[in-house]
Amino acid sequence: MDVFNCVCVVLLCTTMVHGKPTLRKERVIHDSDLSKRTEEDNKSFQYDHEAFLGKEEAKTFDQLTSEESKDRLSKIVDRIDSNSDGYINTAELKAWIKRVQKRYVYENVAKVWTDYDLNKDNKISWDEYKQATYGYYLANPEEFDDATDQFSFKKMLPRDERRFKTADLNGDLAADREEFTSFLHPEEFDHMKDIVVQETLEDIDKNGDGDVDEDEYIADMFAHEDGGPEPDWVKTEREQFSDFRDLNKDGKMDPDEIRHWIMPQDYDHAQAEARHLVYESDQDKDQMLTREEILENWNMFVGSQATNYGEDLTRNHDEL
Repeated sequence: MDVFNCVCVVLLCTTMVHGKPTLRKERVIHDSDLSKRTEEDNKSFQYDHEAFLGKEEAKTFDQLTSEESKDRLSKIVDRIDSNSDGYINTAELKAWIKRVQKRYVYENVAKVWTDYDLNKDNKISWDEYKQATYGYYLANPEEFDDATDQFSFKKMLPRDERRFKTADLNGDLAADREEFTSFLHPEEFDHMKDIVVQETLEDIDKNGDGDVDEDEYIADMFAHEDGGPEPDWVKTEREQFSDFRDLNKDGKMDPDEIRHWIMPQDYDHAQAEARHLVYESDQDKDQMLTREEILENWNMFVGSQATNYGEDLTRNHDEL
């Protein structure tokens, strides 16, 4: 692999740039993989276990005795109680469930962290990220004269800087783990949603008029290279554009309509699950849970199944 292709692969992985698709592209952001609760879930608590622990972790909880499960659950309670007041409220439980459901995001950041934290100060400055990602290009710009627009370093560098500064909540141009996570995975963080919309618009709006028309919308999903008839799914997408994407029927999508498309206001599964767990375990009905109330109803949270949470509990708390 030559130098340019190698650098492009790095850029592809770190900035989530997508090549030209020949098949359908999925841009819609889904809140989590929590599915709707079924009657069988209510009987077995399996849904609760997967929501509280994560699907993969819940699969291996069978190996623990009830006492081991309770002991580990007690340790988890300490981590959910973010303000350390001895009570778990719905908001704290919801935040925990959301964090568990996107654990893969934090694991991804942990894997690449040392590649960018060049001075090992447990922060990643913009200069460190720029050097690690664009250093070769900045030192050898003449080698990139023929780069296509899709992988244009001249476009991606300011775009990444804009995203980095949005993720950098305290404005010190140095990202801690949470800030860097929001930089690499902006779709997972509320304060980054405007950037996701803006980048989506920039990707699709080929004529630069600030909106996305039907042809641009389709071109983002399907490359009509052979001149043949469009597949049926493309025809369906054209209908979707007209009926559901173009809300004001002006023939194009503006930024608000793009947001409505890629960030649908769906049912909040984490909120519903948090309320359910509180309602079922809150013995004194004060809308908060104590450690004792959670352990009294331990089988709903972890059951006699628990997770490789034994492994999770040995991790640095910053990684989860």
